[in-house]
Amino acid sequence: MGNYAHDRIVPDQASNLPKKEQVAQMFNEIAHRYDFLNRFLSAGIDIGWRKKALKMLKKDQPQTMLDVATGTADLAIMSAHLLAPKEIIGIDISEGMLEIGKKKITELNLDHCIQLHLGDSEALAFSDNRFDAVTVSFGVRNFQQLEKGLSEILRVLKPGGKLMILEFSRPSAPIIKQFYNLYMDVITPKIGGLFSKSRKAYQYLNDSVQQFPEGKNLTSVMEKVGFKHTFFKRLSFGICTIYIGIK
Repeated sequence: MGNYAHDRIVPDQASNLPKKEQVAQMFNEIAHRYDFLNRFLSAGIDIGWRKKALKMLKKDQPQTMLDVATGTADLAIMSAHLLAPKEIIGIDISEGMLEIGKKKITELNLDHCIQLHLGDSEALAFSDNRFDAVTVSFGVRNFQQLEKGLSEILRVLKPGGKLMILEFSRPSAPIIKQFYNLYMDVITPKIGGLFSKSRKAYQYLNDSVQQFPEGKNLTSVMEKVGFKHTFFKRLSFGICTIYIGIK
């Protein structure tokens, strides 16, 4: 398995805990503020990104879906509304995020089709060829070992099944890039720290985006582990990117 710079980016360099445990701890700490901050920091644009990403699965009409790093279940809930599969399972390593997701699902009467479980992207507790589609939104850069996580997703997908990844990326147009860097380097950690007492978490967000293998680099890793027909599509001047791969 290859090593990638982002594998070594952790929320707290001084901690001896592995990345996975640090990420879980960090999300437990910010869970109560996570949805609010997401909407606030992205000015709600993230909702449009998720919709665009899920539309890429619409023609496949997936009936069984797995949402990896589901967090507070935003994408799982949107999948239920937009794609209406029979079953969506969301997994995450953060108990705190899942608790909030479960409340949202119950309030929306979606318990019949969405289940959330504590689970690790690098050791999926599902049989081979189990899902029509797997989604990961803003979670793939938190994988401790990128190739291992992607290989596990490939294993649980049915032949012909599709992986959809939605992830932050770095814009390349000069003016957008300057504004984006200012926003990510200065504004996001400050506002994040203000509202959630965890400036570190939002600093980690920026560091992990900066080091993540994006665009062609990520589709190459997807192909390396065995995905076919991979492509990516940049959104909002390249601040965010959708990646697709087929088993």
